[in-house]
Amino acid sequence: MDNIAGMIDHTLLKADATQEAIVQLAAEAKQYGFASVCVNPAWVKIAAEELAGTEVKVCTVIGFPLGASATAVKAYETRAAIADGAQEVDMVIAVGALKSGLAAEVEQDIRAVVEAAAGQALVKVIIETSLLTDREKELACELAALAGADYVKTSTGFSTGGATAADVALMRAAIPARMKVKASGGIRSYEDARAMMEAGASRLGCSSGVQIMQGLRSASDY
Repeated sequence: MDNIAGMIDHTLLKADATQEAIVQLAAEAKQYGFASVCVNPAWVKIAAEELAGTEVKVCTVIGFPLGASATAVKAYETRAAIADGAQEVDMVIAVGALKSGLAAEVEQDIRAVVEAAAGQALVKVIIETSLLTDREKELACELAALAGADYVKTSTGFSTGGATAADVALMRAAIPARMKVKASGGIRSYEDARAMMEAGASRLGCSSGVQIMQGLRSASDY
């Protein structure tokens, strides 16, 4: 199945996720060789302990899922997550600010997280494509690039829609070569994963990583 495993952020962000489930997530990530586990900030320390000494990274989310936290809060959350062991942070942009035309504020919001990560963690910027026009998607990508982010990411998986191949292609075209695209939301099968990769995604965020690796389709929702 190509190297899809090494592109998957094995994800569990549900509010009712238990410690036992986080431990299982880490075990699955080790078994299949996933790129990372993606968990809420409260579980970063546990995930880091479970994955110590392995190649699997610990990813977390910042300002999740609405992106409406104050910039200073996002920066603090980033520093705290890194202190707990996060090596990658997926931050949600200030969606309302973007749609209000407040481009400078959106860039500064992203930049604050990038600076808080200070080379200690990759920064992926979730632009929440389902809420944006194509021009807003392009602008979000441009602002993420200006702010120094490493990736742009399609979706939280908690809004009105998830990743589409068309959005991945649009985002890939809107960013410089140094940046990458993460597709997330609704990727439940090997075929879904292949479509996102072919459109230009370098990372896949999904809760169905095990099913994808088994070539199955999952009814679960990211």
